Amino acid sequence: MTKKINKNMLRDRAKKLPEITNEEYSLVNNEYREFVDEYLSAQNHSPQTRKQYSSGLRQFGYFLYNSLNNKRMCKLTKRDMLRYISFLKERGMSSSAINFKKACVSSLMNYIENFIADEEPDYKSFRNLTRGLPSVPKNRVYEKVKVTYDDYKEMMSALESDDNYLGMAWLATAFWCGARRSEIVQFQTSIIEKDFPDNETYIMSHNVRLKGAGEDGKIEPYMIPREAYNYMKLWVQNRDYESEYIFTTKRGQSLQMAPSWADYFCSEVLSSILDRRINPHLFKASCVTHLLEQGVDINLVSKHVAHHNDVSTTISHYDLRDFEEEKANIFK
Repeated sequence: MTKKINKNMLRDRAKKLPEITNEEYSLVNNEYREFVDEYLSAQNHSPQTRKQYSSGLRQFGYFLYNSLNNKRMCKLTKRDMLRYISFLKERGMSSSAINFKKACVSSLMNYIENFIADEEPDYKSFRNLTRGLPSVPKNRVYEKVKVTYDDYKEMMSALESDDNYLGMAWLATAFWCGARRSEIVQFQTSIIEKDFPDNETYIMSHNVRLKGAGEDGKIEPYMIPREAYNYMKLWVQNRDYESEYIFTTKRGQSLQMAPSWADYFCSEVLSSILDRRINPHLFKASCVTHLLEQGVDINLVSKHVAHHNDVSTTISHYDLRDFEEEKANIFK
């Protein structure tokens, strides 16, 4: 049974704050910027997490400059933190985005409390001011609607009519491999240098850096099914330049695709094909769900496709089956 989409349940996209430029950040007091640099250098964040925390702390720093007269951290009060939360709410940000911005500041404050307070007289009594703040009410989350196999075929057909070989390669990889957008861009042409064996249903990729802490994170290969392989190869054969990476864009020279390309592709191309909101994060869950609907054991899907350490993660966040037929039999 195909789930009917209630478009009234799809809330508007939450707004994002503009990135703080280097020029704007230079206006923030030196002490705060030094604290942020010291904090970030001491953390074992992945490169992507470090980038996100750096952005979040720049936002807070510019708020100090623009709204709190560049107040030092040791002069802040809980009321100032409430003002920051209100500032974020007034700009239409989602609850998850607000909580992340709050978490960035909380981590910095923990660092100041634990490592700086003992050495700086002005910070002797400093405490993390985010503790005990009222929780941010959750937004109504938009309905997470899986991309079905029929949806996939419809999108592939439209992309084929546009001769969009890059789009077809990305879509096939996302739907069949279940890789995240930051992982897809790491796939190299070494995957398609050898012919796909006739008696195999998949081949293994080279090692890919997955989601995880630290500079290296979790390193594992992906299973590449035949259909994803075929569209990867079709794209590479049709582009007019060489690159070690499969997913590239050409602006004067061939460049490894940025993960953010997938946001553009989903919002500006795929969403209009299906006439509903599509985002890159749907595809991992859609891949998992499609395999489960085909009867593949969830433990195998969790370990070898989703790359989860615990099957409970797969069940909680990536299994989008609706079990309509099973539920219909409950009260018989």
